[in-house]
Amino acid sequence: MVPQQTDVPVGNRSDYAVSRDFCRIFAEDLNGLYTLSFLLTAEPSRAEKCFVQALEDCLVAARVFKDWARAWARRAVIQNAVRLLQPALEPRPVSVTALDAETAVAADPSVRLSAIFQLKTFERFVFVMSVLERCSDHEITVLLGCSRRDVIRARSRAMERIAKVAEKGRAAVAFGAGALLGNTGLAAKTA
Repeated sequence: MVPQQTDVPVGNRSDYAVSRDFCRIFAEDLNGLYTLSFLLTAEPSRAEKCFVQALEDCLVAARVFKDWARAWARRAVIQNAVRLLQPALEPRPVSVTALDAETAVAADPSVRLSAIFQLKTFERFVFVMSVLERCSDHEITVLLGCSRRDVIRARSRAMERIAKVAEKGRAAVAFGAGALLGNTGLAAKTA
């Protein structure tokens, strides 16, 4: 049986988050919690399902201190994404041609987002959880059911892949700027 608000002794009710506290948190942090869900699932329909299930889980949560409620909500999103996608060490391969196609607009933040979505599922989970959410390696190993070594390797691969996309993007932007100045004679006119 899940403890309800009425199961908490009267003197301690103010110390624990209740349904309305979680509703407020999900309303105030809607963008952040949904973005976390979307980064993990990489698909809008799955992100919505993950977000809604996390809210439902929080509404029936066991006693959670109010001070911990926001962290609890973020963890609920992560746990639901893990349940939904079950990231494993051998997910779908990254498409090299898709990464190359994105370099033309790498200065655009949506490309960096695209680079995250193109990571293998396990690598994306590790990257989002460790780099963006600042979860400890131990937390990640518990949530993903893997070893610390797996987490370290996946984070390194993810960082390398994202860095390659960023590097190619900088080269494309620099080349484009050089072509603009060279073709139009703007460099001579401004000198």
